[in-house]
Amino acid sequence: MQTVSLFDAKTHLSRLVDLIASGVETEIVISRNGKPVARVLPIQPDTSRRIGIARGEFEVPEDIDAHNDEVAALFMGRP
Repeated sequence: MQTVSLFDAKTHLSRLVDLIASGVETEIVISRNGKPVARVLPIQPDTSRRIGIARGEFEVPEDIDAHNDEVAALFMGRP
């Protein structure tokens, strides 16, 4: 954890963000008059996505691609 003054943070914000983004620093504390007032932290990836939640729960039948005239007609717009 690195601590920088507010003045230095304003002057070197781009460099500080690069340190956080690259993982060199995990947290940077910004102080005003020697007292901590803010923290710069990396944004955590969103883990709430549910894509693939049922992976491995179902078995796909071997004949899943078997020709089905009714389904083909629906895709092609035929009655």
